[in-house]
Amino acid sequence: MFKGSIVAIVTPFKNGKVDEEKLRELIDFQIKKGTSGIVPCGTTGESATLNFDEHESVIRISIDHVKKRVPVIAGTGSNSTDEAIMLTKQAASAGADASLQVSPYYNRPTQKGLYEHFKAIAQSVNIPIILYNIAGRTGVNIEPETIAKLAQDCKNIVAVKEASGSLDQMSRIKSLCPKNFKLLSGDDGLTLPVLSIGGTGIISVVANIVPKDVADLVSAFEKGDITEARELHYKLLPLIKAVFLETNPIPVKTAMGLLGMCEPDLRLPMCSMSEANLEKLKKALKDYGLLK
Repeated sequence: MFKGSIVAIVTPFKNGKVDEEKLRELIDFQIKKGTSGIVPCGTTGESATLNFDEHESVIRISIDHVKKRVPVIAGTGSNSTDEAIMLTKQAASAGADASLQVSPYYNRPTQKGLYEHFKAIAQSVNIPIILYNIAGRTGVNIEPETIAKLAQDCKNIVAVKEASGSLDQMSRIKSLCPKNFKLLSGDDGLTLPVLSIGGTGIISVVANIVPKDVADLVSAFEKGDITEARELHYKLLPLIKAVFLETNPIPVKTAMGLLGMCEPDLRLPMCSMSEANLEKLKKALKDYGLLK
């Protein structure tokens, strides 16, 4: 279930509200282009500025529209353990195939606190749990030893989305965790290196605009065509750099607006790109052949 190119899908807005029909269109586009899974309400989906009703609605719409064509991995994390449990139970009841659990932000818990947080969530549901380690946005790193203990003690904690940027840390996770524990890249630019150390795929931002190329990169590696995988890696790198010129998902949503994929609407405190970075993004899209 947890392999290939899995998209951290944007939440499209229109006139300040979730554009439900556009979300359905984007899901169909992703599946048609070879995406292996859908993650609604992740960082790229602006989960931090969705209210509870919207959060539940986006996950439910995603599950209902996907219709089991690919797994739906619902973003249901929170810095409040009780809140994360509530959101995860809702997603499980709606039929989510798994849950993505970001480490608690702002609180800065200890490693013991992280362990107890994730263990409590895992024990509250039967669906698989993917840990999401992104210290750059949460302020705390889930250490490999903590991940390994969770993988050993909680049978439904089955994978980690690693966005630490450290291949050394990811290698330690692979060496410490059970063999069936999955490592997913959380950085588009590190997809190929992560695959090379035993990762099984990517939860991707750039796949929102070029899903086929991201899926093809992972597929080429799995088939042993390292030359093709490397060529796609280097083809994607300038575009990846462009979609992280500013805080995610500002650039990728702006790009989708430029390409007519959805409205580029963001919710404060996310705001429009600076003119200088917007020009860099446009150039990257043109160089890639996406924008005339």
